[in-house]
Amino acid sequence: MKKVRKDTKGRVLHKGEDYKKEKQIYRYSYVDPLGKRRCVYSKSLENLREKEKNLQRDQLDGLDAYVEGNADVNFAFDRYMATKNNLRSTTRTNYIYTYDRYVRDGFGRKKLSEVRFSDVVLFYNALIKRGLSVNTVDSVNTVLRPTFQLAVRDNVIRSNPVFEAMTEVKRKMDLRPEARHALSVEEEQAFIKALDDPKNFRWKPLFTVMFGTGCRIGEIIGLRWDDVDFEDGFITIDHNVTYYPRSERDYRCEYELTLPKTKAGIRTIPMLRKVREALELEKKNQEEFGYSCNVELGGMRNFIFCNRYGGLLKPSTVNKAIKRIVTDYNAQETVKAAREKRQPVVISEFSCHITRHTFCSRLCENETNAKVIQSVMGHKDVQTTLGIYAEVSEKKKKDVFDQLNDHDVI
Repeated sequence: MKKVRKDTKGRVLHKGEDYKKEKQIYRYSYVDPLGKRRCVYSKSLENLREKEKNLQRDQLDGLDAYVEGNADVNFAFDRYMATKNNLRSTTRTNYIYTYDRYVRDGFGRKKLSEVRFSDVVLFYNALIKRGLSVNTVDSVNTVLRPTFQLAVRDNVIRSNPVFEAMTEVKRKMDLRPEARHALSVEEEQAFIKALDDPKNFRWKPLFTVMFGTGCRIGEIIGLRWDDVDFEDGFITIDHNVTYYPRSERDYRCEYELTLPKTKAGIRTIPMLRKVREALELEKKNQEEFGYSCNVELGGMRNFIFCNRYGGLLKPSTVNKAIKRIVTDYNAQETVKAAREKRQPVVISEFSCHITRHTFCSRLCENETNAKVIQSVMGHKDVQTTLGIYAEVSEKKKKDVFDQLNDHDVI
């Protein structure tokens, strides 16, 4: 027979209620509609039960308002997020961060059933006028579209007002996200050469490995000496390190060891000669100067690349290094080219991801088997591989015809 719980006055406690004798306080524990465990407290049992009734009434009122289409957009978003139990922690945090920062305190207060297509378009236009990039507004669209789609599937609203709103904004204002273009061979060579400068030399192993493997920045940060097989000449990629906010209410970042998003991300990459030499140089430098990564993350140690304090690198730190190196090189090259009366070889501004895109482009220029390229890059969808291959092939075709023009072959 189940034991009946009572307080010190002999009163039977209901499910979820308990009495903290040492603090002389009653507590009621419950799970809210979003699946989070909550608690309310009171000095008296009567007051606690009044709070319980109010909570239950509020939850029913909120659900009724949603069903009737009278809830606001915020309620719909929170309900949508409660259904997404399979999201990676980094993706969930990014969704909530984007929504809370750009939607919750303004557009999010609109009544769900009253939002029209034109409201969404005007909202996106307002964000762009505030100085947000197209990519950022696209991120907002990414969280709003499925929020309204869930309301459609719940028969709360008839149609999704967010559908094609972003397309309309781009068409009217001729705004399109800039395509990510790989560095040219000349730009890549110029950047690698700039790493020979004494003030940049400590970055040479890292960037050589990035340009020589096509790994994502999270895979590079998480690369360990254990993942490098010098004997057979392979690098194994089976995890990555992310650096994201981990709390919905605290946006301070921390590292987390995660698996690749897809099975395709788990792969082995043959080591180019320059990659092997770069890793051997890094190992030699660590032994000679007595530094190494002292971090343990997710039970893993022995990470290859680290900062001066033995900690893991941050993607933002790597991007800042790229920007500084490119800026310094371009300034010097411009002056040098003017002195030598020639066109300067200027490096375009780029980020960590462009090193991956550049490697893929070099691979496409020298390999015609798309499945081989897909395997090395860890692309889930071969269409991603074919898209880059098509871009490279188009440029290569033009280069061939330029050479025919130059040599007057035809």
